[in-house]
Amino acid sequence: MNNELIMGKNTRLTLNNGEIQDVKNTFSQNITVVLPAFNEEVSIGSIVLLTKHHCDNVIVVDDGSSDRTAAIARNAGAHVIVHEVNKGKGAALKTGFEAAAELGANIIVTMDSDGQHNPSDIPRLVAPIRDGYAEMVNGSRYLSHNDKNTPIYRRVGQTVLDTATNMNSGLRITDSQSGFRAFAASTKNIFRFNAQGMAIESEMLADAGRSGLRIKEVEIRVRYDVDCSTVGPIKHGLSVLFMVLKDIKFNKPLYYFTAPGLALDVGGLYIGAHFLYEFTPGRDLDFGPTMIMILLIIGTFMALTGILLHSVSAVTRKTKAA
Repeated sequence: MNNELIMGKNTRLTLNNGEIQDVKNTFSQNITVVLPAFNEEVSIGSIVLLTKHHCDNVIVVDDGSSDRTAAIARNAGAHVIVHEVNKGKGAALKTGFEAAAELGANIIVTMDSDGQHNPSDIPRLVAPIRDGYAEMVNGSRYLSHNDKNTPIYRRVGQTVLDTATNMNSGLRITDSQSGFRAFAASTKNIFRFNAQGMAIESEMLADAGRSGLRIKEVEIRVRYDVDCSTVGPIKHGLSVLFMVLKDIKFNKPLYYFTAPGLALDVGGLYIGAHFLYEFTPGRDLDFGPTMIMILLIIGTFMALTGILLHSVSAVTRKTKAA
């Protein structure tokens, strides 16, 4: 008989084989895979069955699905957590990490539930953590630049998101949008899990970078013929980019304010020099270019704002560390 453990409002954890205390004792390797899922009844069963060969626990977080995702995952042998309403991938991962800790996991692996990722890559993914070389491992499609299956529009958008994410996190990640990752269970409390959409991947890298985690990347394989995303690639990319830029505004104000402010200052100074050149001999002044001199004022204000916010951010980080 299945048992249910209430984990919070609108959330329940269903175990297939007795009380949670008994489940903990049945696992020795403590590798738990967390699969956030939303209407994935077509793929979830096979993913769970394949994943079970490479780990000790599989947790499926059914994030408000309207289909048979939860029932199929449960029948395949997963521990199923159900969000009665859709809360987003960030909330699903948070629930999964908490459940993995309850199951005594030492390593937590995250995978997409649509079949893009190959579960046989799990041993390669967790190896750096097991061997003590890393606390987080990012599965990358582009580590050796051999992935020729990525559509060109995806790769262009990916490059933009990688650049913005690395700027925000201070890392050098080749695949910032990968959902196939491994974490030492001890790191679970450093992540905010605030992002509701696919931007959670960039947010977690930002959190990991600021916390100074040792991060490695390993090459993974990905299938694109099973992409069941209901969000268009352009909308997805823009939403992630907006989140990253918003994060940069608060955590990297020198990039967000000071750098563009200095650029505006350069433009303003150029227009100002042109103004003096035209004004000195008494020539007529063009109203438009003259008004653009206001860029100098705006740029200076932005640059000083960035410096001020950077100082405040540094003091805040030192206070939290103390």
